[in-house]
Amino acid sequence: MSDETFDVAVIGGGPAGLMAAEAIAKAGRSVAVFEKMPTFGRKFLMAGRGGLNLTHSEDFERFVGRYGARAAALRPMLEAFAPDDLVAWAEALGQPTFVGASGRVFPKAMKASPLLRAWLARLEGLGVGLRTRAEWSGWSADGGLLINGQVVRARAVVLALGGASWARLGSDAAWVPMLEGQGCAVAPFRAANCGFDVAWSAVFRERFAGEPLKNVGLRHGERRARGDAMVAGYGLEGGAIYALASALRDAIEVDGEAVLTIDLRPDIPVETLERRLLSPRGGQSLANFLRKAVKLSPVEVNLLREAHGLDLPDAPAALAAAIKAAPITLTGVQPLDRAISAAGGARFESLDGLALKDRPDVILAGEMLDWEAPTGGYLLQACFASGVAAGKQALARL
Repeated sequence: MSDETFDVAVIGGGPAGLMAAEAIAKAGRSVAVFEKMPTFGRKFLMAGRGGLNLTHSEDFERFVGRYGARAAALRPMLEAFAPDDLVAWAEALGQPTFVGASGRVFPKAMKASPLLRAWLARLEGLGVGLRTRAEWSGWSADGGLLINGQVVRARAVVLALGGASWARLGSDAAWVPMLEGQGCAVAPFRAANCGFDVAWSAVFRERFAGEPLKNVGLRHGERRARGDAMVAGYGLEGGAIYALASALRDAIEVDGEAVLTIDLRPDIPVETLERRLLSPRGGQSLANFLRKAVKLSPVEVNLLREAHGLDLPDAPAALAAAIKAAPITLTGVQPLDRAISAAGGARFESLDGLALKDRPDVILAGEMLDWEAPTGGYLLQACFASGVAAGKQALARL
């Protein structure tokens, strides 16, 4: 590796880094990707274990809005490499896609591995150097890249080193002090798309940990979400929870807790529930009555008891209201390393485009940038789009 020279060196072999390398190689420039793990795309492969959600098919303005405070910073990248572009890119690699009922976009194979294999083969065909077990540790005294203790030289560098979640897959944020030494401000990493602690009763925890809450409505303040959640031994997790995770996390950091209100029957108006609950109960237990009258599952009935106390109201109006608004107090946030993604990272205010202001030859991409988004295709889309943008900025630097 000593004395090697490239037009561009890409540090990090996840989606952002590989996409940057592809853009650079297609322009005819020499580029190598250095990945410290034994294989490429480990977090990408993990994301595909339950079905690879590449992007989302919703209206573009709504799509961009999912990035919250960083929507303006990410918009140019998402416009330049939009969801339709990502779909076309995947299909060109022999991975046809489909749109699910939720609007999420998946490859028909439902896995990341076929896509990654085809992608790596394409990169090799373009002449991209693909190096694994190659760990970057900063710069040499004369400005070269230190990789496994040896010097690699490049006219431009793309850093795509990931955030701080799932450290065992390679995203351990070890790069933070190195970039801070180059004058880059880094926002502290916090858990995003994470689970939350709830002080369940011992009986509820033991009986219902692992049970799903299907098609529920969630509300925290003015923010709302619909979808599925999961009861965990520690509390709550799942896609609908993740959609509100940033607001819930922020509230817990300020107040020490956050109240999440769960509507167990979001498609049924409270008046309809009340009419159904007017039917004679007879000698049925409350759980059996609720199962027959409004089709509440055992986990839902017991969640009501956790939210409202063991003695649920008998009056149909009060019981209907309880089903439509079950308050659950969240007392903590699950650790960063258990989170699907991380908030925080290199602040856009320290960058000129995606390059360090004091080091225009150093360009950043992917989750190491300071942005967050819910699950649903938004995370991968921004990683791919920022990788394309970083590759283009490296080419402009050359």
